[in-house]
Amino acid sequence: MLKAIIFDLDDTLLWDNKSVKEAFVLTCKLAEEKYGLNTEELEGKVKENARKLYASYDTYEFTQMIGINPFEGLWGNFSDAGESFHRLKEIVPSYRKDTWTRSLQDMGIDDPEFGYVLAETFPVKRKENAFVYEDSFSVLDQLKGKYQLLLLTNGSPDLQQTKLRLTPEFTPYFEHIVVSGAFGKGKPDPAIFEHALELLSVEKEEVLMVGDNLNTDILGANSAGIDSVWVNRHQRKSSDITPTYEINHLEDLLPLIKNR
Repeated sequence: MLKAIIFDLDDTLLWDNKSVKEAFVLTCKLAEEKYGLNTEELEGKVKENARKLYASYDTYEFTQMIGINPFEGLWGNFSDAGESFHRLKEIVPSYRKDTWTRSLQDMGIDDPEFGYVLAETFPVKRKENAFVYEDSFSVLDQLKGKYQLLLLTNGSPDLQQTKLRLTPEFTPYFEHIVVSGAFGKGKPDPAIFEHALELLSVEKEEVLMVGDNLNTDILGANSAGIDSVWVNRHQRKSSDITPTYEINHLEDLLPLIKNR
């Protein structure tokens, strides 16, 4: 009997990819206005440089384990307890400026001061543009009170709580919110799923994991022996990671649950 549902946050309930895309568009627009640069080309350069720089720091292994991606590094504060988070907080100001400055240089513009302006603009634009999938609240409304709901998200507690503050409607739906940075390990490590089961006081057969990411949400649930629901909104092809169920929209979860 299904008693609880575990939800991922980013790109399952929150439309994080759209928020990041909009922040890039608005920030790169400044470079178009000042130097006539192509916004899509600059965005591509920024993403490329962000990934390279991010992987070069001594914090990279930690960010991989916790699940903090390079673009979150472009806007998060990481004001969390712990040596690794302190180190990350020290790094990000120069990481942001260097990422944007190098990207400008790649397009023939040597202007570190403007690189700093863009680096400071991106976090502002990301916070101003918090998007939610149109079916998120309607689905949660129909599940609340019938099942225990737990939010299981990878990332920095400070950053994930910032996302939830930007969309405060989400928090009341969940009896528990588990953030990998606070737990010490991230999805797909089965330990964080086992922690969720303990909080819910349910057996693994009594819970579903709902998420968009095969490599974290689905692989982790499978490893912990939990049935998984892959929200595949973009009709991506499955890899060798096989979910228990696959849906194209979050609202498709409702009939699926009724048939269990």
